[in-house]
Amino acid sequence: MDLQHILLLGLLFFLAALLYSSVGHAGASAYIAAMVLVGISPNIIKPTAFILNIFVASLVTYQFRKEGYFQWKLFWPFACASVPCAFLASYASLPISWFKLGVVIILLLGALRLFLQNDDSKPWFPNRFSNYKGMMIGGMIGGLSGLTGTGGGIFLSPIILFSGWANTRTTSGICAAFILVNSIAGLMGCIASTHFIPEAIFLWVPIVAFAGFLGSQLGIRKLPPRILLRFLGLVMVIAACKLMF
Repeated sequence: MDLQHILLLGLLFFLAALLYSSVGHAGASAYIAAMVLVGISPNIIKPTAFILNIFVASLVTYQFRKEGYFQWKLFWPFACASVPCAFLASYASLPISWFKLGVVIILLLGALRLFLQNDDSKPWFPNRFSNYKGMMIGGMIGGLSGLTGTGGGIFLSPIILFSGWANTRTTSGICAAFILVNSIAGLMGCIASTHFIPEAIFLWVPIVAFAGFLGSQLGIRKLPPRILLRFLGLVMVIAACKLMF
C-alpha cells in the first residue's frame, strides 16, 4: 500500500469515526467501504476494521458510561450470546451476498423510521425486554458481525429504540460496549485464521481514537435526542449504501 492511499484512508477513517461515534457506533461499515473503494485486499479489511472499532468503541463506551448512559441489565444478554457467535463467524470466508439484500432493506426501513421519529420516548414496537430476547438478538447480530467485520451496533440500535428498551443516549452507550466486545471477539478469530495485521494500523489508530473522542463528546453534550436520531438514520443509510455498492 503506497503512502497516498494510507493518508487518504486516514482522512476517510477520521471522518467516519467522528460521525459514527456521535451516535455510539465505531464506524466499521464506513471503514470497510473506504478500504473497498481504495482496493484493499479482503484479508486486510476485516482485521483492520475490527482493530479500529476496538479503539473507537473503547473511548465511546467510556465516555457514555461515565455520563450514566448505560444499562448493564440490557447489555449483558446481548453480549453473552454475541461474543461466541462473532468469534466463530469471523473464521468464515464464505460469500455474504445472500443476506446483503435483507440487511439493506432492514437498514433503510430503520433509517426511515428514525428520520420520521420526533420523540425517542415513543417506541414503534413497544414490548417488554427479557434476557431470552436479548440473547437471541445478540447471537444473530454477533454472527453478522463476525462475517462482515463490523461490530453489530448498526443492527442493535434500532431494535432497542423501536422496542422502547432505552432512550437515545443510553442506546448509544449500550451499543458502543456491544461493538467493543464483538470487535474483540471478531479480531481474535481473524488473527487465528489469517495471522495478519497491516503495518499502517499504527498510523490509523490514533487518528480514529481522536475522532472517536470528539464524536462522543458531541453526542453526549451537544446534540439533542432528535438530532441524534437523524444522525443515526444517516449512519444507517451510509451502511446500506456500502452494502449495495
